[in-house]
Amino acid sequence: MGHVIVVDLGFGDAGKGTVVDHLCRTAALPAPPRAVVRFNGGAQAAHNVVAPDGRHHTFAQFGSGTFVPGVRTHLSRFMLVDPLALAAEADHLRTLGVTDALARLTVDRDALLTTPYHRAANRARESARGAARHGSCGMGVGETASYALAHDDAPRAGDCLSPARLRRRLAAVRDWYRAVFPDGEEVPDVGACADAFTAFAEHVRMVGPDHLAALLRAGDVVFEGAQGVLLDEWHGFHPYTTWSTTTFANAETLLAEAGASAARLGVLRAYATRHGPGPFVTEDPALTADLPDPHNGTGRWQGAFRVGHLDAVALRYALEAAGGVDGLAVTHLDVAGARPDLRVCRSYEMDGGRVGRLETGPPDLDRQAALTRRLLAARPVYAPLGDPVETIEDALGAPVVLRSYGPTSADKKADQFRTPIDLSVH
Repeated sequence: MGHVIVVDLGFGDAGKGTVVDHLCRTAALPAPPRAVVRFNGGAQAAHNVVAPDGRHHTFAQFGSGTFVPGVRTHLSRFMLVDPLALAAEADHLRTLGVTDALARLTVDRDALLTTPYHRAANRARESARGAARHGSCGMGVGETASYALAHDDAPRAGDCLSPARLRRRLAAVRDWYRAVFPDGEEVPDVGACADAFTAFAEHVRMVGPDHLAALLRAGDVVFEGAQGVLLDEWHGFHPYTTWSTTTFANAETLLAEAGASAARLGVLRAYATRHGPGPFVTEDPALTADLPDPHNGTGRWQGAFRVGHLDAVALRYALEAAGGVDGLAVTHLDVAGARPDLRVCRSYEMDGGRVGRLETGPPDLDRQAALTRRLLAARPVYAPLGDPVETIEDALGAPVVLRSYGPTSADKKADQFRTPIDLSVH
């Protein structure tokens, strides 16, 4: 029972990368993990890891355990793979002394491919929204997902092994982009794109569905999620969401197919953050000004990096939407210890009364959009934060099993993982 799924319970940027790096370096698990499996999102992920020797890399598609020699990355069929971004990421890792990242990478042949045409469409669509922008990362992930829903011939990783089919499918995406966005930015021609994707396939191993089962039998595996539950395509605050399932669901589907299971680890900061527009009930402009993040800032597509107080209401909602956790990892406790002005929100003033719990339900974007409108008018009801670990455990009804007081693995304190237990969410 050494497998672990790592999921962000907030809006992202809680520190999933540094948690995964720690799990791959230490005895927090019964044995050091042999692989990191990515199970949602794509090149828009930005998981910052600082190695003990000070090297820093923002992991997007490679697993955040890649600094650890021998730890492999597997991109599952739920990933949206961007070969060009992967190559650039591998180049940066090479400058940091990680010369074998591509050799340690496997890609499921059924994973969708993100192309320059998806990326250009994403930016054109987001620009057209003007002041109503959703806060996209501008990496084409949403366009990749939506295109695949409407087109059976959407390019997939396995197509890189068949140059003729790859060119046909890339041409179809390129033609779609030009038809929908005639005034969009210039994009590479199909031949150049196909050549780059084919070269990518020559440097990585494309695998079938049996590969993951073999990885799980060989040793412990960490499943690394992207973004956060509050951005989930069905449970997030629509339309300020992602085209990706950010809960434990994809990982547990993969595990079930292999006859395996894993512990659920939810990650959160000791205070709240959000990148870009959308509801953020506990946002505090003073904290945004006082607590800059060295690896997060205002981006052209995402918008501003926003900071607020711990939001127990939103976190309880995320826990319920995700189906509960077996343990919590709390990051940035060093910041909380130095800021006695930090508070916790246990309820909202909303809908003419006080609300301590937000209802979850089956997929329904109309319901989620209505919830978004309510949250935009909600006001926080605060209490002193006190001891953040005790406050979080009390508010969420789950144990904190990993505490992070800084960016490196040496800054972490962890309890040994045990067999997953059924924890009620309350």
